[in-house]
Amino acid sequence: MQETLNRGCRTSFTRAAESSNANLRRAEPNREVPCRPGNDTTAMRNHQYDMSTGGITKSEEFAKKKLAAFAVNVGLRCGHDCTYCSARASLRCHEAFPELGERPFGVGYSIIDPNIVEKVARDAARTRKRGLVQICTTVDAWAPEAQALDLGRRCLEAVLEQPGWTVRVLTKNAAVAEDFELIRKYKDRVLIGLSLTGTRDKQDALSVIEPHASSISERMAALRKAHKMGLRTFGMLCPLLPAIADAPEQVDELVQFVKACGAEEVFCEPANARGNSLTLTEAKLQAAGFAHEAEAISRIRNEKVWSGYTVRLVQHVQASMLRHMTTDRLRFLLYPENLTEADESRIRTADAGVVWL
Repeated sequence: MQETLNRGCRTSFTRAAESSNANLRRAEPNREVPCRPGNDTTAMRNHQYDMSTGGITKSEEFAKKKLAAFAVNVGLRCGHDCTYCSARASLRCHEAFPELGERPFGVGYSIIDPNIVEKVARDAARTRKRGLVQICTTVDAWAPEAQALDLGRRCLEAVLEQPGWTVRVLTKNAAVAEDFELIRKYKDRVLIGLSLTGTRDKQDALSVIEPHASSISERMAALRKAHKMGLRTFGMLCPLLPAIADAPEQVDELVQFVKACGAEEVFCEPANARGNSLTLTEAKLQAAGFAHEAEAISRIRNEKVWSGYTVRLVQHVQASMLRHMTTDRLRFLLYPENLTEADESRIRTADAGVVWL
């Protein structure tokens, strides 16, 4: 099995063989799916596309991140349409985009594989060396378009029906709570995480750059419910954007919350500068009247400023973890390429909880 997440144009997806199943690649290529109530209700262009690769793939990248050794991805573009998403850059060379008439760095559409569950079931049964698999790593199996086909629950069932697998569920959608009863049957084998990208007082700004995801309050309620049901949880504070989630008091609030929800681990990450993510995030915030937040995003487009912001963020997170938990449970995911030499040295001298990538 090949890794689904690659940097640059080294995409691992292969062109499907010309066969009787080829017509699935454009099944319902532009069906509109209403977005989740309570968020932007603009309809998305929802493409269904057979990816022709395995359902469960090895992921060296996410193994390095200490997230999972395997990945399940239900498609190529998530309907939550977050402006800062780095998957646009990592998957930009996939052949699906020109075939479906979409721009890799565009917005307003999703791409899911309607046949992914059968592929996941096949791979879950035939893989001999099993381990921790994440659902998902580049998209979201509980995004509105995936919910329409119940892909999250069905993929989860397909994996858990086979012994030897454990699952890390990561989503920005509180609809995952509808599957907690299923998860409770396998509670020792499943970890639940809902990405928390800010505190509740920043929900208005976050709704602009995460237009179709559940609100922070809804995500928090779902994670709290998981803990009350006795399910295993982890914290995913990612990304912690400047002027939205990087201040010491904001970090502290988030760390205390995931601790209260029984988080076994806490993952954090700074803003990712790949592709057009920062430019798009800045533009959306500016257009919505969040000038202060937009200016903060604009500043970190400068490599030296990004480096300084990252140093401070590492320090804030480490301090909070020391106050409320322990840095042994911290997984601060950090690519050093954009750090200045001095800032990298500064972090390396006190890198408790930092996962260097």
